[in-house]
Amino acid sequence: MTDALHRPPVVSRISELIGYTPLFELARTDNGARLLLKLEMFNPTGSAKIRMARRMILDAEERGRLREGGHIIESTSGNTGLGLAVLAAERGYRFTAVVDHHAAADKLRGMKAMGTELVYVDDGGGDDGEALHTAAREELAEDMARGQDNTFFTEQHNNPSNAVGYHDVGREIAQALDNRVALLIGAVGTGGGLCGTARELKRTVPGLAVVGVEPKGSIAFGPPAHDYYQSGTGTPEGATIGLLVDYDLIDEGAKVGDVEAFATARAVARHCGLLIGGSAGGVVHEALARLPHLAPDTVMVALVNDGGEKYMDTVFNDDWMKARALRAPAVEAEIAETLTKLSGN
Repeated sequence: MTDALHRPPVVSRISELIGYTPLFELARTDNGARLLLKLEMFNPTGSAKIRMARRMILDAEERGRLREGGHIIESTSGNTGLGLAVLAAERGYRFTAVVDHHAAADKLRGMKAMGTELVYVDDGGGDDGEALHTAAREELAEDMARGQDNTFFTEQHNNPSNAVGYHDVGREIAQALDNRVALLIGAVGTGGGLCGTARELKRTVPGLAVVGVEPKGSIAFGPPAHDYYQSGTGTPEGATIGLLVDYDLIDEGAKVGDVEAFATARAVARHCGLLIGGSAGGVVHEALARLPHLAPDTVMVALVNDGGEKYMDTVFNDDWMKARALRAPAVEAEIAETLTKLSGN
């Protein structure tokens, strides 16, 4: 059996460092129920999305969609682009990322540092929330790739390889916990991360419950639609729900607002020194609310898809938060109190 928990001691490509990410016990109830975080920021680029970036490129090569000297194009808010930038650099491809000014600046800088060409949709540099420009980015990326030889639009929202890239997450969780997990909870953006993990994990844990989390304002679990600031997740109004959102695998959908998501990320940082991203804060917020209701000695695993280091100018910046009426010290204090009560330390 392949060891899903330990990487080779020496590797020759950065992509060989993908996976093998740890589980961290954030909280535990008096009855022994535990909340474990699957810390995907320990992947190269600090995000889970490099997993599916690798799978999309490998599958494109196998199908002859990408050949030597090829060109990759994707619409991205940052983390997928960072993953594709790594794959393009190490495999000798040109990579163009179609982005907007809503993306975290450090993600854009990281892509550019690895040789990525950044093409911006015409948004005037405005700060109008994640919802405004996703559809425009995808339309431009598709147009750029159309009719071009040896050019591959990865189209992450509808590429089946996206979900396949996360099967290893399910294997890692199953092996680490000897299949003893009752609930899996994670963000729903493209749907690949949660549904790809859930599909594989349910092979060995058929009774697994799966909860999807999206920002309030996203439409995957219904209206109302409005702008939101949690980046890299959700389905904004005007965008099509991706084919990878498999409702047959998701037992329940939940929505978490920006205030609660960001307050949770900030509280977790202060409680245990762990920096998580804004959308991961939404997942953890929902997980903490559900933890006290779990049966004794059961385990819930929350997918933490990226770290907080890329959000120093936003989620962890008091001025940015206050300017958007997102700072909520009382909510942060409430979450900190919950973490203290349920501390697994």
